[in-house]
Amino acid sequence: MATVQGAQLDRKKLMADPIMVTTICLLVVFLALFILYPLAILLVDSFLTESGPSLSIFERILSMASFKRAFVNTMEISIAAGLASTLVGLLFAYVEVYVKLRTKILSGIFKVVSILPVVSPPFVLSLSMILLFGKSGLITRSLLGIRDNNVYGYWGIVIIQVMTFFPVCYMMLRGLLKNIDPSLEEAARDMGASRWKVFTSVTLPLVLPGLGNAFLVTMIESMADFANPMMIGGDVDTLATSIYLQITGAYDKQGAAAMAVILLCCTLTMFMIQKYVLEAKATATLSGKASRARMLITDKSVRLPLAILCGAAAMFVILMYVSVVFGSLFKTWGRDYTLTFKWYDRVFNHLDGGKAFTDSFVLSFIAAPLTSLLAMIISYLVVKKKFALRGFIEFVSMLAMAVPGTVLGVGYIRGFASGLFHTGVMQWFYGSAVLLVVVFIVRSLPTGTRSGISALRQIDKSIEESAYDMGANSFQVFMTVTLPLIKDSFLSGLVTAFVRSITAISAVILVVTPQFLLITVQINEYANRGEYGVACAFSTILILITYAAVALMNLFIKFFGTSKSTTEEA
Repeated sequence: MATVQGAQLDRKKLMADPIMVTTICLLVVFLALFILYPLAILLVDSFLTESGPSLSIFERILSMASFKRAFVNTMEISIAAGLASTLVGLLFAYVEVYVKLRTKILSGIFKVVSILPVVSPPFVLSLSMILLFGKSGLITRSLLGIRDNNVYGYWGIVIIQVMTFFPVCYMMLRGLLKNIDPSLEEAARDMGASRWKVFTSVTLPLVLPGLGNAFLVTMIESMADFANPMMIGGDVDTLATSIYLQITGAYDKQGAAAMAVILLCCTLTMFMIQKYVLEAKATATLSGKASRARMLITDKSVRLPLAILCGAAAMFVILMYVSVVFGSLFKTWGRDYTLTFKWYDRVFNHLDGGKAFTDSFVLSFIAAPLTSLLAMIISYLVVKKKFALRGFIEFVSMLAMAVPGTVLGVGYIRGFASGLFHTGVMQWFYGSAVLLVVVFIVRSLPTGTRSGISALRQIDKSIEESAYDMGANSFQVFMTVTLPLIKDSFLSGLVTAFVRSITAISAVILVVTPQFLLITVQINEYANRGEYGVACAFSTILILITYAAVALMNLFIKFFGTSKSTTEEA
């Protein structure tokens, strides 16, 4: 009864705060207009024909042999990439948490590998694979003398996606393994169980929900991936690339909408299972922290093979990224390795590279603070306030995580180029810079929201209540109390949003107009033409920009971030 009365009192306080009510209304409008509306239009487009509602569009798409192949390819690739990424991620996490490493260098390499996919363009590894193992590859042609090696196709996509996504699994599983109480495993060891038996009978069952969670996250990412299959897929199409080709090649917008709905159903199903079933189980299984320090494995027969295996894999991933840098400096890859800056000269003096970098930087620079602030506001409302639409705001803001970029792109084309807003006050919206900024915000919002929610749950509610008792309104409390306490998450979200925006490709490639030049679109265009020197030059500069942004963020947090004492007091 007291809980119900408290909730009613919170709602009355909320309704009496005009700033908070206005913020909630604007948020609901934004989320409905730019996330739900494009997806709803896709559903309408895929069912509505000139003669009325019908399943004929789906029947036509499902009868296409090319769609059937793309669907099967997508399922097979996503399952293979998900399983392999999870296993490799588990191996890396286990070595870091359980194995006594003689040097900190290997641990440092692990950290570098874990951050590379986050701050790099999504197709760098595909480009590297072509440079190293293609017909003119450094390893295949120059070192091994193989002149007809084909890296394109099914296995090319799987290998690239595993290298791209296993660091995500590694970071997820590392936290789970650290939270296992060592006494459980040591009890089994004291009873005579071997390390393998302890791993299979104690450790593995405890992290099994987390493994399922990591697998589904990777599977969703693999299903939604557009850049890698587009660059290295060859004649193997996936649903993401088929949707793009259905619009740009066949000019079949309704068919693309139907394909997008099918892909969305697949990713959304995986997302619901991952978020509301496995994530909850993983949290319930491993709650809190380990009670004491773990006794690390020092046995050479275990330590050396695992360390060598992980070290070799990590160094190979780093080599893949480094090869792109060298690809921008060699005169003709595979034939003439003379150092030259001609590709950079061509980028800036002949290909409007300056405009591409300016447009991408400015749009991302605008989108990043807006995304981070919006994510913190949503997190604040979800964690600290109780109102009727709280569940709606949380679900829709996180929904973008399950929506593939190509699906969102088709939704914006159908929703704003020819939908309800094709004429009227928002007819200017499609093709404008505002649309690109909105796409960047929507794509980065779930990451910032998750970070903000985690940070806010660690802040005692009494700190904010004391500010309210002194007469501060909700805006003043948020800006002067809450935001300073979570400014590390805010800054981290800001840089993450900037990096994700400037490296985005899957959604923006469908909605960008010739008025704007974006770096990622240029990289995709020149790589598909076979002009790898130009693509490498664009990619290298983009990598430098993203790394500089991350370095500046870390430096800023070091000197101006939330101090440990402040965090402990909170």
